[in-house]
Amino acid sequence: MRHRLLLVQLGSMGSLDRVDLDLLNALADDHRATVVALAERLGLSRNTVQARLARLERGGVFQSFERAIPPLALGLPIEAMVSVTVRQAELPRITQAIATLPEVVQAYGMSGQVDLLVRVAARDTQHLFDVDARILAIDGVERTETSLVMGEVIGYRIRPLLESAREDAIR
Repeated sequence: MRHRLLLVQLGSMGSLDRVDLDLLNALADDHRATVVALAERLGLSRNTVQARLARLERGGVFQSFERAIPPLALGLPIEAMVSVTVRQAELPRITQAIATLPEVVQAYGMSGQVDLLVRVAARDTQHLFDVDARILAIDGVERTETSLVMGEVIGYRIRPLLESAREDAIR
């Protein structure tokens, strides 16, 4: 049976084939799996798996190798999303200024009425109020709107996309 390649553009890497997708699926099952364990599971040689992982890494497939540490473990039980509206011409400088705040866990550039969506962590509501005030005090920030995170209802996941991509590769 002949399989066409799935054309998933990854910068200079090109596309993912079925072996790449199987490898990524195995890593989604066990992100700490060793090269040897992945090779055994997929019926591939250790060298093949190692070469594929290196190519995927060079292609920018892996976002991070750091362990995710929840802010709660650091004594910061409150998380919030701060929607930030800025003067457009100053967005790069404002983003750099926001990145200096230790309470900022993540930030996204957005289209639409909000320019940045900033995820922050805080000890308590007063601390959150202070973080919001520091963001608002950055020259060029026009407005903020803060929403408390009540809980994660869908965590980061990639498996449905991998399964869909693998189905497309088999067709």
